[in-house]
Amino acid sequence: MKIAIEKSKVKLSKQDFASDQMVKWCPGCGSYSILAAMENVFPEIGYRKENFVNISGIGCSSRFPYYMNTFGLHGIHGRANAIAAGVKLANPGLSVWISTGDGDSLAIGGNHFIHIVRRNMDVNIVLFNNQIYGLTKGQYSPTSPMGAITKTSPMGTIEHPFNPGELVIGSQGSFFARVPDNNVKLMTTVMMAAAKHDGCSVIEVLDNCVIFNDKAHAAITGKDVRDNSQLILEHGQPMIFGKERNKGIRLNKGRLEVVELGKDGITEKDLLVHDAYAQDPGIHLMLAKMHLPEFPVAMGVIRSAPSATFNQLMEDQIEKAQKESTIRCVDDLLNSGDTWEI
Repeated sequence: MKIAIEKSKVKLSKQDFASDQMVKWCPGCGSYSILAAMENVFPEIGYRKENFVNISGIGCSSRFPYYMNTFGLHGIHGRANAIAAGVKLANPGLSVWISTGDGDSLAIGGNHFIHIVRRNMDVNIVLFNNQIYGLTKGQYSPTSPMGAITKTSPMGTIEHPFNPGELVIGSQGSFFARVPDNNVKLMTTVMMAAAKHDGCSVIEVLDNCVIFNDKAHAAITGKDVRDNSQLILEHGQPMIFGKERNKGIRLNKGRLEVVELGKDGITEKDLLVHDAYAQDPGIHLMLAKMHLPEFPVAMGVIRSAPSATFNQLMEDQIEKAQKESTIRCVDDLLNSGDTWEI
């Protein structure tokens, strides 16, 4: 059960969460859309403004605490998830949001990332994935595609990139979603779903760095291709995509495949119906791994499986210990176990 967070007694608006600080991202940066979506969703979540906290590490994404009018903490490189875990455990009545990048959380912070996901800490992680180190001026990152030419890989990277969705699900994650940076409406919907989820939510945003990795996601997010290159998932709905809404995804002999509706007698009944809440992560993992050109890229909430949270299990354990322990004060503690006089 999700630990209750105090609701606001007054209706809040987007303006209540807008910061008076100058936003210093480059003009055209995809991060502006993430900021807009968060300003949209926080009033709709309905908690008191004082109960929201934004935590970040280092990177362009990590300026976020300055740009939201909430409590916030700008941490050190790779440590946002560790700091956020401590904040949530110390004060379960906070709605904790983590702004982080593919370098911040998947490189130096990789260990913290997989363990906050594994423990199912009740926090919300927004992962800005621009496939580059933007703040430090264009080095390749853990999500840069194989062969990418950057300042630190002039002959092309020879490292296999992480797929964030595969990493989350492999870490026993209970919630994973993916959105493009140019669809604020979908991003807002996904953030609301993350806020409602009882556990660790990870939202990967395909974020465009206009200076050091411009159009990295253009084959997926471009206006002229997105209808055919994106599969927007909805729980309980068949997996249909395409500009003419005539393509779909079905399961055939244990593998996903793209089919065309009306061809070879294929109808909507042959398509997979999305079950975001399934405990078995098999289909979720296959969806998270779909990539161009064979498949469209899955967008929206891919996985939202109910699972016990670290926070609630810890609260339950403390309550049990308080009821059963024979130690009620410091004197009881000091006189417990082996004692002797000198």
